[in-house]
Amino acid sequence: MKKFKTFFIVISVLIVSAVISWGVSKILNRPVGGIGNGEIAVIKVKGVISEADNYLKLLDRVEKNNRIKAVILRVNSPGGVVGACQEIHDKVVELAKKKPVVVSMESVAASGGLYISVGATKIVANPGTITGSIGVILQTYNVSDLIKKLGIKVITVKSGPYKDLLNPFEKPDPKQIAVVQKLIDNSYMQFVRAVAEGRHLPLEKVKKFADGRIFTGEEAKKLGLVDYLGNFDRAVEIAKELGKCPRARVVFIKKESSFLDRILGRGTENILKTVIRAINGNVEEVRVMYLFD
Repeated sequence: MKKFKTFFIVISVLIVSAVISWGVSKILNRPVGGIGNGEIAVIKVKGVISEADNYLKLLDRVEKNNRIKAVILRVNSPGGVVGACQEIHDKVVELAKKKPVVVSMESVAASGGLYISVGATKIVANPGTITGSIGVILQTYNVSDLIKKLGIKVITVKSGPYKDLLNPFEKPDPKQIAVVQKLIDNSYMQFVRAVAEGRHLPLEKVKKFADGRIFTGEEAKKLGLVDYLGNFDRAVEIAKELGKCPRARVVFIKKESSFLDRILGRGTENILKTVIRAINGNVEEVRVMYLFD
């Protein structure tokens, strides 16, 4: 009987906690300001971009909401996985055809952070924002010398000569390196074209500074990568102007938390998924990145 009471109490506490968490999240997502003529939606892109799904869902929500007259992407990211950055970029381009999209660069909006930004209607950066880093990087490790010293022999059975590209247990093969370099070069040119098209710059001009170097916001404006210098408030002003909604409210759009996240804290579900993948042996080893590091 005591065990049943304890279990009942624990379940009750979890349910109450979830309800309170849900209520707090609703309060935090309330619009800023009073009654206006529409809303300006703010979506934060923060940290390394490892997947696109959550951002695509948020962008879909603001696209379908008729109350939202303009969107601000608050970017503070060094970039991330090539495919994910491209998907977000393409969605931003699509959204910008229907509603003004203003990027507000925070501390860092480099590499993939810049890639997703160039599809916007306008870009605002702080004078000291770190941006640029146009390029692609793929890093792995090689322990072939260590394996040899330890007397360990690794046997690899493969279907083709390039199936084990960058195998950490084998000496780097120039032919395999050439295959990877071709991949890098192709992804790089996709990045350069996206910048040239999004910023309405000649391709050859972009190539001149698309060598991985980073810029301050002030330097980026001179190069044509940024439209305005200013903070988040400046981005809001521009969004209201483009959206023709001077009295619009500012609404922060956030991912809807899962039940586990509401009970145990944000990120819990992702942590559990990562642990399960690791237990099952599904560990990611090599990823091509648009990343400033």
